[in-house]
Amino acid sequence: MGRIISIVNQKGGVGKTTTAINLGAYLAEAGKFVLIVDLDPQANATSGLGIDHRNLEQGVYQAVLGTVRIREIVQPTAHETLRVAPSTTALAGLNIELVDMNRREYKLYDALLEIRNDYDYILIDCPPTLGLITLNGIVAADEVLIPVQAEYYALEGLGQLLETVHLVKERLRPELDVLGAVLTMYDGRTKLSDDVMQELYKYFPNNIFRSVIPRSVRLAEAPSFGRTIVMFDGSSKGARAYERLAQEILASEMQKLIV
Repeated sequence: MGRIISIVNQKGGVGKTTTAINLGAYLAEAGKFVLIVDLDPQANATSGLGIDHRNLEQGVYQAVLGTVRIREIVQPTAHETLRVAPSTTALAGLNIELVDMNRREYKLYDALLEIRNDYDYILIDCPPTLGLITLNGIVAADEVLIPVQAEYYALEGLGQLLETVHLVKERLRPELDVLGAVLTMYDGRTKLSDDVMQELYKYFPNNIFRSVIPRSVRLAEAPSFGRTIVMFDGSSKGARAYERLAQEILASEMQKLIV
C-alpha cells in the first residue's frame, strides 16, 4: 500500500503547499511514484505544478463527493512519476456540503482506497483551517507532517492542532501517527529562528526533522512559473533542503520495514 502523508497546519503561510509539491518532486526524483492531493480550495498546489485549475471541469471536490472516481481526475506533471489530483473553485463549498452526510469524515479516505496501491506516496495538501475538509485530509492519512514557520506566531495553535490529531486517532483513525514537524522559512542569521526551534522541541520532543527549510526567494518564485524547485533551481539552498527532507522520509520508511 502507498504511504499517505497529510501536510497540515491551520495557519496560513507556513509552507504547506511549498512542502507538498517540492517534497513530492524529490520523492519522485528518488524513483517513487507520487500523487499530490490538492485539498485546498485556493488550488495553489495545482497551479504550482503547472495546471490551470480554472480550466478544469472536475477535481477533488467531485471525487470526495463520489460523483467521479478519483482516478479520473488525476493529472500528469512535468515530473514523470509525479501526479496531482487537482483542486477547483468548487471545493470551497465542500465544508458545508459535508455537514449532513453519513461518514462525512471518511469521504476522502473512501475515495483514496481505490488508488492507494497505485502510488508509493500520496501527499495531501490541506487548507489552512481545522474544518471538515482538513478533517478529511487527516482521517485519510497514515501520518501527519506539520510544517512550522520560524516565527513565534506560528507556534500559536500548535497545541490545538495536536489535540485535533489526537482526537482523530482516538475516535476515527487509530492507525494515525504524527510523522513529525519540519521548520520552514528559517533564517540562521536571526536569534528568533533558533528560539523557535527550541520552543518546537516542547511540542515535538522526538520527531523534528533535521532538514530545515530556509527562507528562500527561489522557493517563492518557482510556483509562479508552475514548476517545482527541482526544475526551477535545483542547485539552490531551498532545493537541497527539500532533497534532504525527502531522504529523511525515505529513511524513515526503511526503518519501519526493519522494525
